Formats: sequence, structure tokens, C-alpha cells
Amino acid sequence: MDAPDPQHRVTVVVATRNRREELVEHLGRHEGPVIVVDNASTDGSVEAVRAAHPHVQVVPLPRNVGAVARTVGVRLARTPYVAFADDDSWWAPGALARASAVFDAHPRLGLLAGSIAVGPEERPDPLNAVLAASPLGIPPGCPGPALLGFVGCGAIVRRSAFLEVGGFDDVVRFPGEEERVALDLFDAGWRLAYVPEIRAHHHPSPHRETSDRRRTELVRSRVLTALMRRPWRAVGRELRDALRAGRRGAAACWGPCPGSRPPCGPAAASPPPPRPRWRCCTPRPPPTRTAPTRPPPIPPPRRTARDPRPPPTPATGPAPTSAWRW
Repeated sequence: MDAPDPQHRVTVVVATRNRREELVEHLGRHEGPVIVVDNASTDGSVEAVRAAHPHVQVVPLPRNVGAVARTVGVRLARTPYVAFADDDSWWAPGALARASAVFDAHPRLGLLAGSIAVGPEERPDPLNAVLAASPLGIPPGCPGPALLGFVGCGAIVRRSAFLEVGGFDDVVRFPGEEERVALDLFDAGWRLAYVPEIRAHHHPSPHRETSDRRRTELVRSRVLTALMRRPWRAVGRELRDALRAGRRGAAACWGPCPGSRPPCGPAAASPPPPRPRWRCCTPRPPPTRTAPTRPPPIPPPRRTARDPRPPPTPATGPAPTSAWRW
């Protein structure tokens, strides 16, 4: 039996931003239909792809939406399965056809994670060993070790299952957006499995954010995912680990700390906007100081009309105190 034709079974969705050279170079390596979703690039990526690969569907977005761009591509796909790729990655020849056959043989499989080869040396990604040693084992009806996580550029999804759980959202943006989708697929009854025979190639682009910034954003994604999907005990652990991470963890939870490094890229060239100076709309006049005044003297007690006795005379002296009404 011949392997299913990937041209009609798997669509490759590529999310990109400002990596024109890598994108144009690697698009020709993909098999089957390709959808490129551009996150508001400013380097001419959209025009370059349309000129070099006219068969590729290009979707330019008006703003950078992060991982939501993949969800946009999945909605536009018309195949039962969708493979994710970055602008610096691609799937090995024949990998999509084998993935399609695995999905067909396992109707409750919602996501397949393949192995990843890194760089021109084809080094195995360290994550491959982690996925292969999953403590969940290989349950019945699963083509490989069961998972609760994956890497975006090394994953192929069943389109209906992915859209059923909502896909990637605009809360957990990028990176680290995969965990929330994995938890939702598992909770919905779909299986996630590692199949190392299906391989993706990843040649990391030199145009990447700094490692410190990436680690900060990964911590932020873990904390947000815990708040959205995990019990409070797990949320407390994530917050504790974030605080123990020092400045990166604090920046992930509450923003950058004073004295942290400035951002890289075009935003670093412009000075930060001035902080607003709040003031009262109507200025108050300065307080006036007055000299202290002596309190008025206390008047002597007045004798009431109900007292029948005559007023005291100087000769006899004042009347007893008990005869006066104050």
C-alpha cells in the first residue's frame, strides 16, 4: 500500500516575522501546500515570498500576534492534518506522508511530536531524549510515548482536534505557548505522542532575541499557563521558581526590574517615553500662618432666679458652694 500523498493530507503552516532570508531559503524544502502567516514584518518578507514562491499562500497580519499566527494558518488549511514549521525549520522528505499514515491508524491521536535535528551537523535536539523517556509510558492505542508538551516547529496536529481546543491564544504568546495547548488536548480526550521516525530539521536563525530575554519569556509563559489551567498548588510552585530565578523571574511576573538591560532591536534606539507627572488641576494656595491668640476669659457663674437667698455681701463672704447652681 502506497503512503498517502502529503499534497492532499498535510498542510505546512509557517509563522514568521522579519526573517526574510531564512524564510525564502527554506520554503522550497516543504512538501504539500504551504501557508505563511506573517506577523507584521517590516523587512519585505511578504513581497519576497510572493516573488520567489508564487504557489505559497501568504497571509500578512496588521500586527504581531505571536503564536496566534499559527492558529490563523490552521483555520485556513483545508487538509485533515497540519504541520507547524518556523522560518528556520522544515520537515524531512517523506515525514509528512508517514505522519499522515500514523494519524489515520490512530483516530484519537491529536498531536504528533517528531524528533528534531539541529544545525548543519544534524545534532539531535536534547529534547528528543526527554520526550522518549516520558514517564507516561506508551499507553494502549498510542504510537509512541505519551506527552504533555511539545515543541512548535516539531509538531503535527489533527486539525479538528486543534481547533476544538481553540488553538494558540493571545495570552500565552511566544515562546512557551505549547504547554497550554497540550493540556487542553489531553483534557479533551486526545492523545499526544512522540514518534521519532518523523523528523524535522531546525537551523536556528542568527536573528534571534537574546537568551536572557527568551528565558524570561519562557518563565512568563509557564506562570500564565499555570494560572489558566493548573491548580493553585502548581501556581504557587511556578511563582516560587520564578522568584528563585532572580531578575529574569521577577521581570516575567511583574515587568523589568530597575537596572535591567535595555531591549534589543529597533526599540532600543529610541529613548523611553517620559513618565507622566501627576498634579492637581487647581493649585492650592499656600497656608497662612497667624499668631496664636489668647482664649477669652471665662465669665463668673451667674446666679439663677430660683435661688431665694440674697446675694452674698463682702462682710459675710460668699455663699457655700452647694447653694449655687452652675
